[in-house]
Amino acid sequence: MRIVATGIDLIECKRIRDVWQRHGDRLTDRLLTPAEMEYIRRHRDVVPRLAGRFAAKEAILKVLGTGWRGRIAWRDMEILNDVSGQPCVTLTGECRAVAKRLGISSILISITHTEDYAAATAIGVAD
Repeated sequence: MRIVATGIDLIECKRIRDVWQRHGDRLTDRLLTPAEMEYIRRHRDVVPRLAGRFAAKEAILKVLGTGWRGRIAWRDMEILNDVSGQPCVTLTGECRAVAKRLGISSILISITHTEDYAAATAIGVAD
């Protein structure tokens, strides 16, 4: 296994809460896959987990080196938790194509959040 790239992101939960209160489902429908939405809705306060997914997707874009250009879409990145609770990344669409061009076979992700902040790190690895 070889590390190709790393990414990190930090966001204030208040910022996500404000945007979500203004835009509601328009934000979540654009940002999250249905499975991700199901995961965050299981929690009393969805905002820290929503912010965590946002930070994770930003960290993934840093791994890919793309930013928000071209055909990149939020939902081209899905982050779900395995049975032990560890978040796992699945790429589709343009994100998957970019990862393939870079030789990235998987992305390892770590997400943390408090009431005030959410942070994520991503590592793109090649076989």
